[in-house]
Amino acid sequence: MKTNRTILLLAAVAVCLVAGQVAAKDLYKKEVVQAALTDAHTKYLNLAEGKNADYIPALAKVDPKIFGIAVVTVDGKVYTIGDVTSEVSIQSISKVFTMALVMQEQSPEAILNNMGVDATGQVFNSIVAIEQYRGAQMNAMVNPGAITSTSMVSGASAEEIWNKIISAYSDFAGRPLLVNQEVFVSEAETNQRNQAISMLMYAYGHIQSEPLRACDIYTKQCAVNVNALDLATMAATLANGGKNPVTAKQVMSTENVPEVLAVMATAGLYDDSGQWLFRTGLPAKSGVGGGILAVSPGKFGIAAISPPLDAAGNSVKAQKAIADVSNALGGNPYAPAPLGKK
Repeated sequence: MKTNRTILLLAAVAVCLVAGQVAAKDLYKKEVVQAALTDAHTKYLNLAEGKNADYIPALAKVDPKIFGIAVVTVDGKVYTIGDVTSEVSIQSISKVFTMALVMQEQSPEAILNNMGVDATGQVFNSIVAIEQYRGAQMNAMVNPGAITSTSMVSGASAEEIWNKIISAYSDFAGRPLLVNQEVFVSEAETNQRNQAISMLMYAYGHIQSEPLRACDIYTKQCAVNVNALDLATMAATLANGGKNPVTAKQVMSTENVPEVLAVMATAGLYDDSGQWLFRTGLPAKSGVGGGILAVSPGKFGIAAISPPLDAAGNSVKAQKAIADVSNALGGNPYAPAPLGKK
């Protein structure tokens, strides 16, 4: 039975969805959105800050000049600028959608009760965070929780589990997604720390069986290729209550979306999650491949890709571009001003 808190969350999301869909018809005119995208892309195109992730060798070779931004509204309108066709590996953004799959198969409480939903206060691959609470009191956006989420996807074999994961990702994106084999091999050859993390989570009872299999599947999910439009569509599906606004496919239950967004808001941008939420109000998730997606509930999904990262592991350009576009479109769900009021 749903708790009173969850019922209130569902009601709030329903109100946001209805209000956002009505307002979107008026505010998100082509010229308004395209102007916001153009302004952000022009402003940050030549920004030379950050550097590609290099602890995974294949990521260091990705073109640092890739820069594209996409917005997909809840009524299925698509707006893009820049390079939105070049693909990068999804990396930690995958954590959102595996967590969503587990919630769909079991319940949001399955995530809450197994690894928790709190920010750890430690880096994303911290072993200290595991030891502190014996694998509890963390969340599915850090590696221990994420590998555990992957282990919770049902299936009699690694192949069956993988097919469920990649099918879910593809449904969110609205097209078949594929693994970047070079990135997968590169990560698999350097993921000894994640293997250790999976064994610790197994030792403390959060992973029930096959911890190294879970680590291997997790490594593979991080190597899925996406472009900026894919990420924006995935975000828009969450903004639209779990229904892909482009394909019209109901990908996950609307009632589970609030919990997904809550965990994203809590821990989606690594150590800078609080700063991001303070500036934008948007549930978001970043990946060290250079992508970031963000959700304005009931309004739109937005994403940007630019591989150079800041010290926290978040794309420098993508953060700035998403914040500017969202602010121009009234995307902050905490903002009290009427939608569209300048």
